[in-house]
This record gives sequence, structure tokens and C-alpha cells, in this order.
Amino acid sequence: MEVGTEIVTAEEKQGNPEQPKDGAKNMAPDTTPKAKDAKPAVERKRTRNLSEDKRFKLFSGSANRPLAEEIAAHIGVKLGEVKLQRFADGEVYFQLLENVRGVDVFVVQPTCYPVDSNLVELFIMIDALKRASAARITVVVPYYGYARQDRKDRPRVAISSKLVADLVTKAGANRALFVDLHAAQIQGFFDIPVDHLFASPVLVSYFREQNLPNLIVVSPDAGGVERARFFAQKMGAPLAIVDKRRTDMNVAEVMHVIGDVKEKTCLIIDDIIDTAGTLVKTVDALYANGASRVMACASHAVLSGPAIERIAASRLERLVVTNTIPLREAAQKLDKIKVLSIAGLLGAAIESIHMETSVSTLFS
Repeated sequence: MEVGTEIVTAEEKQGNPEQPKDGAKNMAPDTTPKAKDAKPAVERKRTRNLSEDKRFKLFSGSANRPLAEEIAAHIGVKLGEVKLQRFADGEVYFQLLENVRGVDVFVVQPTCYPVDSNLVELFIMIDALKRASAARITVVVPYYGYARQDRKDRPRVAISSKLVADLVTKAGANRALFVDLHAAQIQGFFDIPVDHLFASPVLVSYFREQNLPNLIVVSPDAGGVERARFFAQKMGAPLAIVDKRRTDMNVAEVMHVIGDVKEKTCLIIDDIIDTAGTLVKTVDALYANGASRVMACASHAVLSGPAIERIAASRLERLVVTNTIPLREAAQKLDKIKVLSIAGLLGAAIESIHMETSVSTLFS
């Protein structure tokens, strides 16, 4: 499979100013910044109009090219041209088809299904950019795979989230941009600067427009309380929590609801929906406690295994997700699922990073 792009950008031609000869007399003092004070070319050439900025380029892997194209349209640039293929045995072949020397480069590649394949593709893209002398490489990873393996919760298990962070850094990334990490402390696994975005502004905006009556925000487990509390504050709604006991990987048993949900419109908030086992059992628990309506929203629609079938057969009224991960065809056909775009949020963050301005202002 080959992934092409739309353009080849002409490169900026630069000349070196003539330097004064040694021993020259009666010349004005040299005000040129010394080497230790000089800014890198990527900083000196920045402009707020990214379409005219020769020191900015955006590339995409194959994991979620439609999102990368949306981001490019938002910031007014075209995706960089690459050659991305697979050999017969599955190996990745990647080649940059334009010059990136001294350029501030951003690479969009979520590590969604197939996770390992997309991860290796990201590493190879980073390595190619590094060897092509890019000034700075920022990986834009809307969905960070292996995020749930962030601690030793059982004997003799790996902390895979830390391992992936080390591999991203070792490959040559200089900076990382993520959306709704499963645990915020994953940022500490990286030895490079990390910007952590939240999809909540997009989700909150959507649900405010719905004017849902008697709304109550629900966390499906104790680990998501902080996320749900923040969402509830933004919506001006009370908070409920579902007590859950997980019996095995991808298997969850809902125990009881903490909070009054009787005759309320319940909005379940989560970061990842994988097999949807927790989701549908939470829905059943809320209805069993008298809820009148149940909806859900999540940042990352992994939707693996029997997730689509479970959602379709459940009493869940609507599931709202973002496009950090491209939906499978079966999910696209399900009327219960609505997708919101975070391209604008990511585009604004990319602009801020390139211009060295504050990313946190996007959430103020």
C-alpha cells in the first residue's frame, strides 16, 4: 500500500552574507549575533502565516490520514510528500520526497489498530526525518497506544507505556503532542517536552448545544473521577460514580451506582472505549437505578472485538467520540455513534508549538 500526498513544496534558496575579511579597517562594528546567542534557523524564520513559512512542514503516516488532512486544511498548509510502502513481508519503507533540512517538522500518527505496525511506522518516519537533518521533530499522536500498561499492577509484567516512550525518544523525536492520555503521569515517562491536550472543549461544546434536561455526569469507574468532575463543572451538572470490579483483562463487573440518577439524563464520560464491556454494563446499572436517558462520550473510539455489537444491542441512546482514531466501517454505519473532529484543536496546538506560544491558553 502506498500513501502519497498532494504537493511537493519548492524549497527556499538561501545565501550566506559576505563576511568581513580579517584585518579590515574603518568598518562599522559587527552586530551579528555570536554563535552562542544566535537562534536556530527554525526560530528565525517563523511566520504566523504557516502557508508561507518555509521552515514549517506537516507530514502524516497511514494510521489516520483523514485527520492529518483536516489539520493541514485548518492551518492552511498541504501535507508533505512522502513515499510510504510495505514490502511483501510487511516491512515498512518510507522516503521523504522533499527537503526538510533545518525545518520544524510535525508528524501525525496515532498508534491505533494495528498498534504495533503503526508504532514501527512512526519510528521509521522519525528516523528518516532525523537523518534528513530536520531542525526539530514533533510527533503528534492523537491516540497513544500501550497507555493502559503504565504500572506494575501484577507481578512480572512490563511497563509498556514507559518502553514506548523510550522508543519514541530514542528514534529521534524532540517533542510530543498527545490527546487525553489514559493517565496524565505518562508525560513523566518522556525525557522530551510533552504537550497534553484534552478533547473536553470539543465535547463540552457539543453537549452544551444539546441542552439536555436533568443532566448528571457519570464516571464509569473510580479512576475516571477527575476527568468526569472537570466535565461536570464545565457543564454545570452534578457527578455520579459507578463502582466497578474488574475480574480480568477486558472483563468488568459493575457493582453499584454512587449518586442519585433517578429520572436523570446520564452522560457517561470516559477516555477510551475498547470492547465496550464496561460501557454497556454501566448503562444497565444506570437504568436499573432509575435513569431516564443514558448517553456516553469518549475521546478515543478503539471499539475492538465485540464493541460494535454490544453498543448496537445496548440501551445506550448515543455515543459521541472524536476522530483521534478512524472508525471501522461497521462503526460508521451505526447511527448511535457520532464523531466530532479535533482537527481544529490539534491545528491550534501545532501553531502554538511552532510559534513558541502557550498551548495552555487553548483551554482557558
